[in-house]
Amino acid sequence: MEDKKQTKLEKVYDYALQFRDVRAAGLMLFLVVVLLISWSGLKVIDTNYRLQKQIAQLEQQTAVSKLENTNTRLQNEYYQTDQYLEITARQNFGLAKPGETLLNVPTEVAMRSTVDLPDEEKAETKRTTAKQPAYQRNFQAWINFLLHRQTPDQPET
Repeated sequence: MEDKKQTKLEKVYDYALQFRDVRAAGLMLFLVVVLLISWSGLKVIDTNYRLQKQIAQLEQQTAVSKLENTNTRLQNEYYQTDQYLEITARQNFGLAKPGETLLNVPTEVAMRSTVDLPDEEKAETKRTTAKQPAYQRNFQAWINFLLHRQTPDQPET
């Protein structure tokens, strides 16, 4: 045990003696300086990346705000037109142009002639189902069958 300790001490002593040489000390000093410069360079690169990200985000927000302002300005201009006033008068007050005849159709009669649009939830379910692999669709069909669930594409029995 003492011999191992002695040999380790000798190795450390020999290693320390290498630094008495000016070339070895200069090399170590050079390595330390290079590492410090590299580290500070990495910090600068990271900071620059974060700032660029912030700038891009702020530019996006500015562009969105400009578009919203333009949209609001255009809406205000539209509200000042005669066309808008005419449409609003027709819808809200039941007014018509001279010579026009108004026809009031009961809601029941009007709704009989309409076509039901697909429900957004059903359309979303179909889209996600179509994206699933066949084995997942099969598994889901078995789960629905075993739990007596009805899917949107199955008629109730």
